Amino acid sequence: MKKITLLLVAVGFVLTSCGGGGGTRAPSNLDNACSIKNQRKSWFKDMERTERRWGVPVSVQMATIYQESKFDGKARTPFKWKAKVIPMGRQSSAYGFSQALDGTWDWYRDETGKRGAKRDRFSDAVDFMGWYMDQSSQKLGISKSNAYAQYLAYHDGHTGYRRGTYKKKKWLVAVARSVQDRAILYDAQLRRCR
Repeated sequence: MKKITLLLVAVGFVLTSCGGGGGTRAPSNLDNACSIKNQRKSWFKDMERTERRWGVPVSVQMATIYQESKFDGKARTPFKWKAKVIPMGRQSSAYGFSQALDGTWDWYRDETGKRGAKRDRFSDAVDFMGWYMDQSSQKLGISKSNAYAQYLAYHDGHTGYRRGTYKKKKWLVAVARSVQDRAILYDAQLRRCR
């Protein structure tokens, strides 16, 4: 009986450490889209479903998730500190794979009817991202394959993008360029491993 219990514990540990269905832990090699695909097959299916539903390419989704959370479903913004010793709360309510803010996530759930959607559930996070980028396309005329402009609208919001708030943020423009570069890299890699 003791051997069976130990065996079950060992099997459970192995399944947990291997990621089972993906969970919320990041894959080991975030610079290789094929490696991510092989390690998180269910995640890849979720991204393909999002591409079919909302028209946002998998590579754009992946590059945005990389930038926002490094594929960590429990990602949060850092704490704000007073006098470098007293935590004053988080910098924003951004959470999960997509780093969606509370209000934007509520808007998504209301608009799509997905009341039970969770930001740390990969399928929900990429559906949110597809939905938001579809909104950006409709409201702002941004191509769904334009990772650069999509990221700027994702970060600064539709109103901020329309006002051009990103133009005063050189750091954000540089980040958006890196998102575009990563989307191009991921797309080239995915073409080879599909």
